[in-house]
Amino acid sequence: MERYNTKQMTKKGPFETNTDEYEEWFEENRFVYEAELRAVKKLLPTEGESIEIGVGSGRFAVPLGIRLGIDPSLKMAEIAVKQGIKVHEGVAEDLPFDDSRFDFALMVTAICFLKDAKTALREAYRILKPRGSLVIGLVDRISPLGKKYEKYKAGNKFYREASFYSTDEVVSLMTDAGFGNFAFTQTIFRDLKDIDNTEAVKEGYGEGSFIVIRGEKQGLGGGN
Repeated sequence: MERYNTKQMTKKGPFETNTDEYEEWFEENRFVYEAELRAVKKLLPTEGESIEIGVGSGRFAVPLGIRLGIDPSLKMAEIAVKQGIKVHEGVAEDLPFDDSRFDFALMVTAICFLKDAKTALREAYRILKPRGSLVIGLVDRISPLGKKYEKYKAGNKFYREASFYSTDEVVSLMTDAGFGNFAFTQTIFRDLKDIDNTEAVKEGYGEGSFIVIRGEKQGLGGGN
């Protein structure tokens, strides 16, 4: 595992100290997790060199066929490594990769933990090839689940320091970073405690709590 500067991202603490609890959430909310996976898969390119930014334990990278990731949490990364993911320990705001290297990059429920989302999205733009795709999955701040997380985040060890965004806010940030030609999927239409079977995945956004955004790198430059 290669290490880089992790000082810019300061919200890794809960994932470093509560790794088991994080993993248990996916087991306890299996149908939610499966729906999120399907929503991401609908917009994820199927070919080309790829990376997950904020790969964590590999919960999304592994089933989606992504074999390279970066994450600031060593303990989370150790789990991903055991599943065949090559992980760089580092931060989204300072990616240790060459300009225009990747065909697509994935970032799932990571943007709310970034110290500097604008810089992170510019970095994602930089490492993507022209017309490369950035796929972001998030819990929408103004969705029912997003409002619940926001309301109770002070008592949640994972979301205490999170900065939630709405879909429109993320699209604005991505546009400023140089992305365009957006596509959307959405899922999680019920309260998590009520989900005991497969959730639908729909195009667009505004109904579901979990939104996936795919933006395409515009222009030819490596940086922005």
